[in-house]
Amino acid sequence: MDLPLSRAAVPRLEFLATAGSTNDELRDAANGPDAAGWPHGSVIVTDDQTRGRGRMGRTWMAPTGKTLAISVLLRPGLPGGAPFPADGYGWIPLIAGAAMTEAVRRAVDAAASVAPDEPEDDGTGGVEVELKWPNDVLVSGYKVCGILSELLPDTGAVVVGAGLNLTLDEHDLPAISSTSLLLVTGVQPDADAVLADYLHTFLHLFRAFAEHGADAAASGIADRVTALCSTVGAEVRVELPGGREILGVAERLDRDGRLVVRDRNGEAQSVAAGDVTHLRY
Repeated sequence: MDLPLSRAAVPRLEFLATAGSTNDELRDAANGPDAAGWPHGSVIVTDDQTRGRGRMGRTWMAPTGKTLAISVLLRPGLPGGAPFPADGYGWIPLIAGAAMTEAVRRAVDAAASVAPDEPEDDGTGGVEVELKWPNDVLVSGYKVCGILSELLPDTGAVVVGAGLNLTLDEHDLPAISSTSLLLVTGVQPDADAVLADYLHTFLHLFRAFAEHGADAAASGIADRVTALCSTVGAEVRVELPGGREILGVAERLDRDGRLVVRDRNGEAQSVAAGDVTHLRY
């Protein structure tokens, strides 16, 4: 896969014919003897990932050629060489999720512009593309992309992995709650265009975040993520590590990117990690 648009968006992009995990591949490269050759913004991509993983240790496989596994290397720092603040790391997966949400929205819009017009078409393509906290991208409530960020503790670098469903059909889907760009639009997606859009947007947003001292409010990141995030304002169930759960309303994101949920006893709780289900009655 040539990916000329995507290669132009980043300092280094390697496409692998197959990989166990692109996050593992990029982590090893970033920590290896040629680490200097993998600058901030470097990317590894494959359309055949055999040992993909997500949050809570989940693993999955996808048919070759129907998904993209994308890993981006960030080497966070502030202007002037100042160290990146620890509380800024919590926003990184949200920034990636926002970038992918916007890229998928534009891909859906582009597909709608070439699809046959239907009388009831309202110009939106009939779908909603939203971010579910912390980093799932949903199309009309179905998951099209998930994101997993991993810190490299020895260097402070971060590998941000994303799995995007491109052309999976109904028989390929990993779960009934999943979808793909092809299923959503009925149009073969342009993998290079979507990937390039995501990479450009992600690195642009992260640069703005860093230039403002990793302050999500001052950089506009908090407002941008909140506007995309359908979790904010929703009735939710949050399954926490250890088996505990919270039922309540997701009110907002706090300054560290945590989800603030007001439970049914009226108590506000900040959630840093957990599986979120949007409840519909």
